Amino acid sequence: MKPSSTSRNKKTSDKNARLRMFLVPCSCGMTFAVAENYDRQGTAWSRYMVCPGCGKRHDPKNRLLQIGFQAEGYWTVDDC
Repeated sequence: MKPSSTSRNKKTSDKNARLRMFLVPCSCGMTFAVAENYDRQGTAWSRYMVCPGCGKRHDPKNRLLQIGFQAEGYWTVDDC
């Protein structure tokens, strides 16, 4: 039995999916990560991230650094 085109497309898109990490830099020197869907969960107040170093609240939408894992085995900055 031949696989359907939708199952082939899903396998291809799974292979092409990149691992991404979103970093929030703080003025105290600490940098911490947030999930890709951080802004789609909970209330608007819960989207503010508290720095584990100094306790300052950050809105990650303002200063989000996007890091992408490359196939060659290293991380690069994708977008700022």
